[in-house]
Amino acid sequence: MKLLVFAHIPPPHHGQSYMVKLMLDHLGGDARAHRQPSGARQTANGTPNQSATGRQSIQCYHVNARYSDDLEDIGSFRIEKAWLVLRYCLEAIWCRFRYGVRAFYYVPAPGKRAALYRDWIVMLLCRPFFRDFIHHWHAVGLGDWLQSEGNRFERSFTPHLLGRPALALALAIPSMRDALWFETRRVELVPNGIPDPCPDFDANVLPYRRARLAKRRELLGAGRAATDAEPFRVLYLAHCLREKGIFDTLDSVALANAQLHNQNSPLRLRLTVAGEFPHDADEAAFWDRIGAEDLAGAVTYAGFVSGEAKAALLRESDCLCFPTYYHAESFGLVIVEAMAAGMCVVTTRWRATPDLLPADHPGFVPVRQPERIAEALLAQMTVDSTGLRAEFLARFTEDRHLDALRAALGGLEKAA
Repeated sequence: MKLLVFAHIPPPHHGQSYMVKLMLDHLGGDARAHRQPSGARQTANGTPNQSATGRQSIQCYHVNARYSDDLEDIGSFRIEKAWLVLRYCLEAIWCRFRYGVRAFYYVPAPGKRAALYRDWIVMLLCRPFFRDFIHHWHAVGLGDWLQSEGNRFERSFTPHLLGRPALALALAIPSMRDALWFETRRVELVPNGIPDPCPDFDANVLPYRRARLAKRRELLGAGRAATDAEPFRVLYLAHCLREKGIFDTLDSVALANAQLHNQNSPLRLRLTVAGEFPHDADEAAFWDRIGAEDLAGAVTYAGFVSGEAKAALLRESDCLCFPTYYHAESFGLVIVEAMAAGMCVVTTRWRATPDLLPADHPGFVPVRQPERIAEALLAQMTVDSTGLRAEFLARFTEDRHLDALRAALGGLEKAA
């Protein structure tokens, strides 16, 4: 199978670009960049290497359709982007005829007008030349946006261009709503998965978490002052957007610490914020907020983190706070990362987040209610969350995701 991947990889860094890169890396990258192996590579015991087999069965031709250099520019309109759309489409059409590529992989936009019009241009130029279209719904809500905010022309024209693809890949059941709205011929549920950020979990992370939990329970039960009390380390790990809950997290930490102070508890919450600010106004408001008296000394800003710095934060933090109500939230990859690290998780029942965690998970909170978020953070101080690690291993590993993705794409080729 030859697959035209019309999607960008980092930078900018976000869940969608990360997962596209993961897919491309697994399938061997852009087939134009190297020769494909003549036979499947063998492992030491003589069995075929799974990754090499995947690269053989699906060859990718990657058009790195990057329109923005930073997060703030994503979804905005600039005249230069019109030229980029044309250039990328011409590259895709060239691949179609030069390499005989017939399947077109695309990530539709969320409900943003400028991004929607970009999708129109791509479909107008490319759809006549490719046999099968695959829509991967990394962002959700386009159908609902068209119904609530789109004009009559947008509601009628968009299904004509984006409608009836051969295959839709949905990250979770809520993501299937867009796929069905656009009358997709076949929909496959392919949850995201990630490389294990804590491969040393059993040997090092698990004992560390249990020792910290035992100490917190002892201090809270004793109700006395202590000079050696470690803070309860809360982590916000996402783009620093109001809709993703950054300011609700700040307010909830302040409220929780005030309550602990009133109870004469030796424990306090310490928040680390890791992520970039897409909007200057939000960044200015953030620095003003953490300078207030009720958050004095309680917040550290780590900026964008990746690699070992990110893995260290996941290992060392006790609880993820991610009270999102972001309009295009489709999966919440950061929740999966926290589960892999055995962290407590406080989040909302927004979009697909309830599908990621156990049904009886105690850390769900309502959107935009810092008081309830503060209550949940305090409750999580005595919860053993290490069982979430088993959920990650059972459902959200890199291998499970890539196996499901390869099976979905392979099913399309068989149907053809």
